Amino acid sequence: MKYIFAFVFFLALTPLVNAQGSLPNSFFEGKSVVVVSTDPGARPVLAWQQLADSVHKYLVKAGADPVAYFELEQVALSEARQADYAKAFLQRQVQNIILVTRQKENLSIHVGPFSRDGKIISSASLFGVSGKDWNEAGRMLAELGKTAKSQNLLVIDVAEFPSISTQETAQSVQRFLPRNPLNLEVFKLGIPLEGSSAETGAMSYFRYDLYGKSEASILAEQAAQKSQIQSIFEANYPHQIEWLTEAKTSQQLIADRVQFLLVKVEGRQADLMKSMGLEPIAGEEGFKTVVKYYIRFLVRDELFIGPEWDADPDWRIALTRFLENLKK
Repeated sequence: MKYIFAFVFFLALTPLVNAQGSLPNSFFEGKSVVVVSTDPGARPVLAWQQLADSVHKYLVKAGADPVAYFELEQVALSEARQADYAKAFLQRQVQNIILVTRQKENLSIHVGPFSRDGKIISSASLFGVSGKDWNEAGRMLAELGKTAKSQNLLVIDVAEFPSISTQETAQSVQRFLPRNPLNLEVFKLGIPLEGSSAETGAMSYFRYDLYGKSEASILAEQAAQKSQIQSIFEANYPHQIEWLTEAKTSQQLIADRVQFLLVKVEGRQADLMKSMGLEPIAGEEGFKTVVKYYIRFLVRDELFIGPEWDADPDWRIALTRFLENLKK
């Protein structure tokens, strides 16, 4: 697995006033999947499906063939889940990925080619437009789409929300193991810092709460995060660790005696549990956004979530609990 140096990504994520670059040719002659992220605090309140319905007509006017809509938080829930979606897109002969990000004061629409692998998009430097709401951004995109003749003729009139079948997602569920890995004392545990190496590549940076962050804020958050993580590890983890701040393949990590990787995922608790093959918590607790840590064993690509569910809304508590459970 390659780790993506993310500083350059964030430099490209400042909200756009005008369009940059140009729409890829495949936008006008191939299927597109639309991935939506919306801030629940934005007004008027819209569920992501309602936002998809509102944006759909503008995408069609621009010349796209949007065949399916998904919530970004579901697609990028974990590296394994994202890879499953990518396989489904490949089977459906998807050519483009359209990302819709709604924040409190801004809505952006970005378009890029489907990478045809588990990253879904290969870069966050995509063509994009931005406006105060979906109407302004949508009209801008539709106007820009007039520069080329679309070959997408049989386009659906309304947004569709297909589900990925259990057969398509079964592989990732089976790889999550509810126990601890062996030999942690023998090999180093790699710790990717947020803002430098990202498990799910560029997709996560179009999430409503991450999009548009400046490089300075990322550097400050990274420094603070490393200090806090280091303190938690010194108190709870007696084995070797290695900070990962640059792009390395799995083979390079293994050559450096890093056979284990600490992975952090964030999402609705019930969604995370279901994706990891566990019985999801119902009600308000299941709807909470929580952080969960697990360890990826690079040699066999196995994912160890630990013997007890230890997710928490506070990443510090989630990490402390996970490291404590590693001793069991």
